[in-house]
Amino acid sequence: MTEPIKVAVTGAGGRMGREVVKMVLEDEALTLAAAVDPSAGPIDAGSLVGKPATGVLVTDNLAEALRNSGAQVLVDFTVPHAAYGNTVTAIEHGVRPVVGTTGFSTEQIEALDKLCRDAEIGGLIAPNFSIGALLMMKFAAEAAKYMPHVEIIEYHGDQKLDAPSGTSIKTAEMIAETRQELRQGNPKEEEIIEGSRGGYYNGFRIHSVRLPGVFAQQEVIFGGHGQTLKIRHDSYERAGYMPGVNVAVKKVIGYTGMIYGFEHLMD
Repeated sequence: MTEPIKVAVTGAGGRMGREVVKMVLEDEALTLAAAVDPSAGPIDAGSLVGKPATGVLVTDNLAEALRNSGAQVLVDFTVPHAAYGNTVTAIEHGVRPVVGTTGFSTEQIEALDKLCRDAEIGGLIAPNFSIGALLMMKFAAEAAKYMPHVEIIEYHGDQKLDAPSGTSIKTAEMIAETRQELRQGNPKEEEIIEGSRGGYYNGFRIHSVRLPGVFAQQEVIFGGHGQTLKIRHDSYERAGYMPGVNVAVKKVIGYTGMIYGFEHLMD
């Protein structure tokens, strides 16, 4: 029988981190090696699934956790200003990072790819682990071949720190791969209020909505002569991301280099 993959979770005390801990504890093919969080004390991994979680290193020091726990994979759902450093720390310890935190620049992803290749390990940065969201991106990229006039509206709660979302940026990148740059709208249009037309990307616009009571939704709207096409995805709870995280943890073991986008693991 294959030994379970040893997983460390950073941001384990957060709402997404707790879901990851629960997912790991419920899968016999995985074992929770470490739970890392600045408020490490209150984390009770076992309480999340109603059974004891023995042998788990609980700490607020990521390097210590990776050095002493034997972790093979680190799952990171933290905040943008911490995620890059966490990912570098993981690679330096020979641990494969699976990162759901957004906000990485192209330059940072390229640097992390080099670090992974030098260490001969794999890693994944995924703006979204939801299967439905990934299908939305694929369908949008296909539609852009035939309906190049497009705008993206993404909705998140008011505590989200980055805008636009990583999901909308990834969607825009995938659309740009199938669509030649086309500057949309009337060339004489004027923004009466600055920013009202949204962020500019490859000729089209991305709009970010931040409101309490919203979880995570995105709508990609295409316009053509006498018609529109709307491709929308709605997430209602964090548990919806866990099947994708589970697949990523298991598949990243077999890769070398930093992968950007969960869609590369889907097929």
